[in-house]
Amino acid sequence: MLPHEKTLVERLKDKPFALIGINSDGDADTVKKLLKDEGITWRNAIDGSTEGPWARKWNVSGWPTIYVLDSKGVIRYRDVRDEEMEEAVLKLLGEIEPAK
Repeated sequence: MLPHEKTLVERLKDKPFALIGINSDGDADTVKKLLKDEGITWRNAIDGSTEGPWARKWNVSGWPTIYVLDSKGVIRYRDVRDEEMEEAVLKLLGEIEPAK
């Protein structure tokens, strides 16, 4: 999954798209090291643990949980991965970009 996310982030860098991670792998220093070691360049919030406030607020009970939101902040897809996630993102981008 991670290689696909990296490719998607790079390919869509000039589009109105953002990948945001909520990381539950520990404290700030641990997460920063992990992000650097894994080459993760997109923004991440630090939840501290799987019992953190972000996980509780968004009712996350399995990792990873993926939400794809549209340009208005509405959750349109949940738990899509790899090609299915890319298709969802491209469909939503198509809704906001003028046809050529």
